[in-house]
Amino acid sequence: MYVVESKAGAIGCMILSLCCLGSWPAILTLLERRGRLPQHTFLDFATANLLAAIVIAFSLGEIGKSTFGKPDFTTQLPQDNWPSVLLAVAGGVLLSIGNLATQYAFAFVGLSVTEVITASITVVIGTTLNYFLDDKINKAEILFPGVGCFLIAVFLGAAVHASNAADVKAKLKSLPSEYKAETEDFYSSIKNGENKPEREKTDVESQEKPTEKAKAGTAGFFVELENKRAIKVFGKSIMIGLFITLFAGTCLSLFSPAFNLATNDQWSTLPKGVPKLVVYTAFFYFSIAGFLIALILNLIFLYRPMVGLARSSLKKYIYDSKGRGWAVFAGFLCGFGNGLQFMGGQAAGYAAADSVQALPLVSTFWGIVLFGEYRRSSKRTYALLVSMLAMFVAAVAILMASSGHRK
Repeated sequence: MYVVESKAGAIGCMILSLCCLGSWPAILTLLERRGRLPQHTFLDFATANLLAAIVIAFSLGEIGKSTFGKPDFTTQLPQDNWPSVLLAVAGGVLLSIGNLATQYAFAFVGLSVTEVITASITVVIGTTLNYFLDDKINKAEILFPGVGCFLIAVFLGAAVHASNAADVKAKLKSLPSEYKAETEDFYSSIKNGENKPEREKTDVESQEKPTEKAKAGTAGFFVELENKRAIKVFGKSIMIGLFITLFAGTCLSLFSPAFNLATNDQWSTLPKGVPKLVVYTAFFYFSIAGFLIALILNLIFLYRPMVGLARSSLKKYIYDSKGRGWAVFAGFLCGFGNGLQFMGGQAAGYAAADSVQALPLVSTFWGIVLFGEYRRSSKRTYALLVSMLAMFVAAVAILMASSGHRK
């Protein structure tokens, strides 16, 4: 069994985990904006996530002989360790529900802001719980200033969202008066693909060259996006997105402490003589639970969709291969990212490992490059965005610096 022993190795795991966990949300957002139903995407995503855990368990969990008296993955499977298994299962359910909720939040409040708010809530609550669960092996005088940076980022993230939403509304008002953003006709015309007045349509039809694609950040860009995407957001309150985001953040803040309890048995729930779960065994059960809850919920959402999505079926999902490869790739990124986070946390403390929740450092990059987020926004929005990212850079550096060493 491979065990991360050094502080440098743990930090390396955290950095790799940050890259993986910051990238998969961009892929799910890309698929939704191309019109693929979130239910279809998440079923593929959850399956790949489970496969990643199986690969990790049967490879890293089985390398060599037992290390430091710890059993390997397969040795632990028949043992009487169900109290810890149930804690791992609870963590997997929380993570899966949190990830599922964020998929819908991406559509309403954008990739960057969703990651800012959920990641910050996760760190503020999860890091505090992990610090005390780990018997304070992380340096409090370094750790909690880092948590403070994440907390500041929550408020900056909300301010970025409000400012950017105002910018988008102002851009949409620049459209012809027949389709002002405040009227129902505007929203219905967009949903029906009638986003240009008849006079403009006639002019376009008379031209030999096709109309150029709208530039990112313009009013036309947002209209085209609404026409293509699976989740229609025009005309809906931003409070829906913020509520979903807060719910997701609450779920995501508790999965790491649950996993910590599963691998270190701080509550002394295991029978005497039964070894604690190693990371790979806990991650295996954790991922099975996450897959099962995702399977159940998304099968329900196929036939009873939320937020105005089209109704689907299992047959339609099976034949919907468009984008499946990307969804599977996203699932593998998430699975390996979670595994690396737990490996680093077991070595250097789960509170320090929560630094990987600085996902906006990666997701904001993808949001700008792939989706044109914040293009042609106001100077106020840019100033808030830079301030928010600066807080995350400081938070990551500080939290990683607080890494301890588990005995």
